[in-house]
Amino acid sequence: MATTAKTTTKASAAKTSASKATTTSTKKTTGTGKASGMTGKMKDSEFHEFFVDELKDIYWAEKHLVKALPKMKKAATSPELAACFDKHTAETQTHIETLEQVFALLEEKPAAKKCDAMAGLLEEAEGIIEDTEEGTMIRDAGLILAAQKVEHYEIATYGTLKTFAACMGHTEVEQLLQQTLDNEKATDVALTEVAEASINDAAAAE
Repeated sequence: MATTAKTTTKASAAKTSASKATTTSTKKTTGTGKASGMTGKMKDSEFHEFFVDELKDIYWAEKHLVKALPKMKKAATSPELAACFDKHTAETQTHIETLEQVFALLEEKPAAKKCDAMAGLLEEAEGIIEDTEEGTMIRDAGLILAAQKVEHYEIATYGTLKTFAACMGHTEVEQLLQQTLDNEKATDVALTEVAEASINDAAAAE
């Protein structure tokens, strides 16, 4: 009888152990993952919420920049600078659409939160137009200054957001933000080339 009891106890223990193993396996395979690859824990984390909040900030910035660029183009004297602003207006619209793709991948509704930095930069650009004489290279030099301040802000923002996305494993989001970052850097280079080709020297001579 004693031998039978021990055998029964061992069998019961083995069954309990197997049950625990099955439960653990089920937890590992089911998880709380979304189609985008986010876990529920990640989506609810403070870091993820901060990331989304900063996306809303740059979304506001882009939506207001796309309205300001045509005004800067109109104020420019140099045909090359005007063309640069015109090109970047179209690119900025693409940046807006890219951010909307990012929100979709994160299962978030596109929303804009006022970007105080961009609001200040665009106000400064308007001030440069008001404080300089129409038809002068000094105004064009000032417009390039204002535009490059905007570009440098955007480069810093997209660079950091891309890194955040990489840290959280948002591979597709990271790639989209990298595309925009590359475009912002290219625009900054283009503005420098326009300035150095003739505008800075002409402004210095006025």
